Amino acid sequence: MLITNVRPWGGAAVDIEIRGGRIAALHPAGTAAVSAGTPVESVDGRRRIAIPAFTDVHVHLDSTRIGLPFREHTGAPGVWNMMCNDRENWRDTPIPYPEVVAGTLERMIARGTTRVRSYAQIDVDCKLERFEAVMAARERFARAATVEIMAFPQAGLLLEDGTVPLLEDALRAGATTIGGIDPCQLDRDPVRHLDIVFGLAEKYGVDVDIHLHEPGHLGVFSAELIFERTRALGMEGRVSLSHAYDLANIHPDVTARLLEQLSELDIAWATVAPASGGTQFDLAQMTDAGIRVGLGEDGQRDYWSPYGNCDMLDRTWQLAFTHRLRKDRLIEHCAAIATVGGASIMDRSVRRLRSPDDRPGLAVGDPADIVLVDGETVTSTVMDRGADRTVIHEGRVVANGLSVLPGPAA
Repeated sequence: MLITNVRPWGGAAVDIEIRGGRIAALHPAGTAAVSAGTPVESVDGRRRIAIPAFTDVHVHLDSTRIGLPFREHTGAPGVWNMMCNDRENWRDTPIPYPEVVAGTLERMIARGTTRVRSYAQIDVDCKLERFEAVMAARERFARAATVEIMAFPQAGLLLEDGTVPLLEDALRAGATTIGGIDPCQLDRDPVRHLDIVFGLAEKYGVDVDIHLHEPGHLGVFSAELIFERTRALGMEGRVSLSHAYDLANIHPDVTARLLEQLSELDIAWATVAPASGGTQFDLAQMTDAGIRVGLGEDGQRDYWSPYGNCDMLDRTWQLAFTHRLRKDRLIEHCAAIATVGGASIMDRSVRRLRSPDDRPGLAVGDPADIVLVDGETVTSTVMDRGADRTVIHEGRVVANGLSVLPGPAA
């Protein structure tokens, strides 16, 4: 493939030569030459900006109403209440549930997301039904996106008999991450909860991701237990905290101590850029400390929330806005987090961001997962979020103009 006349990260225009699914060469715009008789797919970049394709490291593909009629939000506050509302309603769709899940993934790809880490709720109500729907969507769009699936006990591990064996079934069936959630506040037995999560991770050789909504010092207590287990099992680089926002909202000395441990143990952080009235983690500080930070969209207009539209460029804007960022370099840093930052969580061969000014992902040898977007600069692209996009995955055009192209596995 040859992508002509594009501006990597908004810089000088180049032609990008792709071979074997990777960037093979970067030529000044208009100078790339192809050997006679060599079949080449050519994409006219039209001086659009090229950035690495988006990575969503925190999405609940199994909890979605994208493509369905809008409905009034009926959830009550609290994780358990929201979970019960979801449990009561998720099967009630006018089209088959697996089609809703696949349609959501398709919409994400069309908007430029080609790497996805999705939760799949597993409990005594749905058993493996939601997990299997996410697996089917992954297979359907295997040519267009790389999808990891997390076995996730949304209803806790200990509140209902039979959850843990179902999680093991999912791990045997191909889940690559085991989830946990609010060990103190939901299950009210943090030691047993984390013993199960890390025990399953060790048994099946998978990563760990803990949803941590717990407030204040309760959240710090759970985080410290997670740190202990990560260190004891040698799982550095294989653990993520999702949400965990209140860890930044206690005292600067506490936050500094926690960030030091996240860096030391290579524990990643996944955010969904929520509105917050308190202190936020400093994204630049985390990157400077060597902490891998990724972005996700969480639920997609589901039974938990009416928000979400499958567009990681929108969520990049939200990350910058909720962190009150105005400088171009810091807004561009949000785009780096939304692309390469998340990729380094899913794939440890992808190098982490080295500083808030680092703009990797489009050098010779990098995977040819690229999205072309219109805009004068990366910051203007984040602000305007236009629809003129071309999405490339593993060296193939998989979407154009917000539509996924047909392919052998689609």
